Amino acid sequence: MNLKSEIRKSYLLNKYVVITPGRIKRPRDVKEETIIKRAKDCYFCTESIDKQQKEQGNYIIDELKINNVRQVTSVKNIFPTMTPENDKAYGYQEVVIDTPHHHKELADLSEEEIGYVLEMYKKRTLELSKDKKINYILCFKNQGSKAGASLIHSHSQIFATEIIPPDLQEESNLIQNYKEKNKTCPYCDIIKKESKSKRLIFEDKQVIAFTPFASEYHYEAWIFPKRHTDNITTLNQDEFKSFASILKKILTKLKKIDLSYNYFMHQVISDKNQHFYIKVQPRDSIWAGVELGSGLVINSISPEVAAEYFRE
Repeated sequence: MNLKSEIRKSYLLNKYVVITPGRIKRPRDVKEETIIKRAKDCYFCTESIDKQQKEQGNYIIDELKINNVRQVTSVKNIFPTMTPENDKAYGYQEVVIDTPHHHKELADLSEEEIGYVLEMYKKRTLELSKDKKINYILCFKNQGSKAGASLIHSHSQIFATEIIPPDLQEESNLIQNYKEKNKTCPYCDIIKKESKSKRLIFEDKQVIAFTPFASEYHYEAWIFPKRHTDNITTLNQDEFKSFASILKKILTKLKKIDLSYNYFMHQVISDKNQHFYIKVQPRDSIWAGVELGSGLVINSISPEVAAEYFRE
């Protein structure tokens, strides 16, 4: 194995990562656990949801039932940072309860059950998109304490705002510049390139997953539909099935090495030219002085090694 460091630039954004495989051997005497303590009472179990609904009357926003059993539920975020009533911080926040089973993580669910969660993201994105003030809808999940999860019952969140985040605005501008110069979508070109690289994790007729060339996180993975389409509401059923299948494969592998993770999908509703994708970013590494001081990210696990792990 080549242990020499290498500076890599991200595909589009002006971000740099130093891949340092030799640093993985450095001594460590600090060990962190993904989950420290499980709470006794659960706000997201069925009984608690029903209680909140009875007391508030509008706690449940949407639900997906299978055989008359509530499988995935979208509920109000009781502590939102943005609301449609606040002109100074306009937006929406919802919590998606992934499963009625308290002790199951998303990786433990079947591909079909993961598909139900994706279906809820689609339903809520369609509904929130009706508000013409909203430009950006972020469906995301924090799994494990190091990823920011505060409750153990498997859940994800939806964050909708009128603001287009600066990184996404920059990315949109760079995509447009690339298209004007090359007459193609940069991510369509990246998909073609990565399908032949050592960073490929999985692909079928619908979807491709790979570890990005300049991975900022250990075992980072990106999942794209091969068809150029701009948000989750446009995916067909075959694409949904493929997304659920590869997401389960990746999350199962992360669970085996006890990694907290975040995953998220960018949806700039006002930008129909974007190429929809999901990023999975494990939280094994901690950004320290170099990252915070310089903006350079140090990653001691190369994306090629990470992809090999996912393929095993």
